[in-house]
Amino acid sequence: MSDKGAFDTNVITLTRFVLEEGRKAKGTGELTTLLNSMCTAVKAISSAVRKAGIANLYGIAGSTNVTGDQVKKLDILSNDLVINMIKSSFTSCVLVSEENEKAIIVEPERRGKYIVCFDPLDGSSNIDCLASIGTIFAIYKKATDDEPSEKDTLQSGRNIVAAGYALYGSATMMVLSTGQGVNCFMLDPAIGEFILVDRDVKIKKKGKIYSLNEGYAQYFDPAVTEYLKKKKFPEDGSAPYGGRYVGSMVADVHRTLVYGGIFLYPANVKSPKGKLRLLYECNPMAYIMEQAGGMATTGIMNVLDIQPESIHQRVPVVLGSPDDVREYISIFQKCAK
Repeated sequence: MSDKGAFDTNVITLTRFVLEEGRKAKGTGELTTLLNSMCTAVKAISSAVRKAGIANLYGIAGSTNVTGDQVKKLDILSNDLVINMIKSSFTSCVLVSEENEKAIIVEPERRGKYIVCFDPLDGSSNIDCLASIGTIFAIYKKATDDEPSEKDTLQSGRNIVAAGYALYGSATMMVLSTGQGVNCFMLDPAIGEFILVDRDVKIKKKGKIYSLNEGYAQYFDPAVTEYLKKKKFPEDGSAPYGGRYVGSMVADVHRTLVYGGIFLYPANVKSPKGKLRLLYECNPMAYIMEQAGGMATTGIMNVLDIQPESIHQRVPVVLGSPDDVREYISIFQKCAK
């Protein structure tokens, strides 16, 4: 903090941070503009989430309010906000959203060179009980000079140029990586800006928390069952791991990043390919984890190495502290023999 009392007059905002990173990388500024527009969308979603009950945004999409206007459910509103903000920044050519069945091709007069894959409101089943929800996104460069199409979005996570998520929890936080580590920004509602609060975040090598939906225990693979048994009944005399599960990927992954440990959404009998989506859930989170010194695996391979085949492809995912993830992989591979 500066010496001017409690009010810092030289705060590092997300906009300033991204500008400085862009200057260092001698970029064109297009990525900075795109991230700024994403930031604005997140601020608007945060505002909508905070007053959702009052503004009557809950409930079924298509319900009408007292004036007869169509009231949009929060996730649809969030989707429209992100799409409109990105399109109006003239920085992207193709968008993939969890809410849209097909990729969105940006109109020729508004195109830029980036591809954005996003989940506008992750954990939306938690809205009505006020548990934490979030927004997740990954940004790629268009690889060819051809006319933009859905094919352009099917790139492995290794091609990500920036990824992040916003968490609408007790405060609104944006966690971002542009390939030089992970940084956390807190939204200061007084000035409407994201302020840098944690620079170059690193995950612990090993944690004390596991996170998965144990309600599916009867459908688990033997590897998952064995791994959980080791966490609950350790044979080396160590304390058992604590169990934490919010059911909102952003909240569970963010806790894993901050405290260490492991988050699992493995394949099971009911979801043989896993449940979470590769392009706009697993890839961005895997990217953030690796940038923070963690790992993200399907059990067989690194999530970021998967070559996507379709935009809503699902994959199993296990991510978190490197020692915890390696232990899971060793059990998974032993059981696969």
